[in-house]
Amino acid sequence: MFGAGCLLRALRSCSSAPCPRHKPSAKLSVRDALRAQNTSGERVKVQGWIRSVRSQKEVLFLHVNDGSSLESLQVVADSSFDSRELAFGSSVEVQGQLVKSPSKRQNVELKAEKIEVVGNCDVKTFPFKYKERHPLEYMRQYPHLRCRTNVLGSILRVRSEATAAIHSFFKPSSKMKVSEENFFNVPAFLTVSGQLHLEVMSGAFTQVFTFGPTFRAENSQSRRHLAEFYMVEAEISFVESLQDLMQVMEGLFKTTLMMVLSNCPEDVELCHKFIAPGQKDRLEHMLKNNFLIMSYTEAVEILKKASQNFTFTPEWGADLHTEHEKYLVKHCGNIPVFVINYPLVLKPFYMRDNEDSPQHTVAAVDLLVPGVGELFGGSLREERYHFLEQQLARLGLTEAYQWYLDLRRFGSVPHGGFGMGFERYLQCILGVDNIKDVIPFPRFTHSCLL
Repeated sequence: MFGAGCLLRALRSCSSAPCPRHKPSAKLSVRDALRAQNTSGERVKVQGWIRSVRSQKEVLFLHVNDGSSLESLQVVADSSFDSRELAFGSSVEVQGQLVKSPSKRQNVELKAEKIEVVGNCDVKTFPFKYKERHPLEYMRQYPHLRCRTNVLGSILRVRSEATAAIHSFFKPSSKMKVSEENFFNVPAFLTVSGQLHLEVMSGAFTQVFTFGPTFRAENSQSRRHLAEFYMVEAEISFVESLQDLMQVMEGLFKTTLMMVLSNCPEDVELCHKFIAPGQKDRLEHMLKNNFLIMSYTEAVEILKKASQNFTFTPEWGADLHTEHEKYLVKHCGNIPVFVINYPLVLKPFYMRDNEDSPQHTVAAVDLLVPGVGELFGGSLREERYHFLEQQLARLGLTEAYQWYLDLRRFGSVPHGGFGMGFERYLQCILGVDNIKDVIPFPRFTHSCLL
């Protein structure tokens, strides 16, 4: 390799003769090492896992990754360091000098002075092989190991970046994050939503949100469903129109997406290249266009006129199914579309009555996006005491929800909110078809491997 002779002499000058005492090596992540500006021989320590090993007659090359970036750090060492323990998947600690690389493939490399194998990896039985591209379905069999692959590593870094972006979106506006906790002195169940708790908090704080796991016992093993998944939920006081709510929803979608594309472009690019070619163009199309708006009634009319044969016949008063949602998005030129004003009979008791007889709809909104269908669901809440009281009485829920009625008795204000399925959002960004591939440990009916 270019410069190997000069490099070998430099390595041996240190390995064959006593080296002077040096100050302790600074610990760096692989990401920080790759971005280092000072490449004049600063002594550093890097810890991670071997992604590749290449041994030449006089020089040993390792690529080490610690999960902080898609790119690995090249380690160059004297061939005397070579051993069977330095294998794909083994964990190592490497100390040495961070120098400018003579190769055009990387800007810096680590000239090793000490390599310690922390944990061996038996490459023969390790289920993932070097330079082999494994299908996502195969990786799903190994939830305890799949995060070590490039593609799952990229997905999980995107997930982390999107999480940070969501918190950043809410933070500047002095929105308060509400933790969901339960202490069981009364019958309690795993939550399907934090919305009602957020409504309590919105009586004292004008903008609140929560971001955490939710649980639904859906007997489904489809590509769209999990028993445990994450939800971003927000509640905003003094909101009187769906337009105001939709503006926040569109802002959250676009702001988070732009931060992800800006902060981890290599990871997004890897997913698009190997999982969803063309997805980058689809995302740019969504970013540059204003999201569209149609009523539920308009949506049903479009579906009725469609030439496509649906499994579920579209009719007014019936739920929109995934096949309907995806068709509507395509009909709108693959621009996300808000569907508003659903029939009251389809929606929960807390949604605001539009008082539009004979249709009788509520101020509800769903955001439909390409490839996924429904991503957000929200509504204006029924802040009027007597309307809400009638709804609860009709459903036989007055006693159980007396506390909820109290919120309307003491300083009630117009308010609204929404929830976004986080895993579905990641599917939309990355073009991942199966929701089980965008969460670290997928749990669904008849499956809880970890």
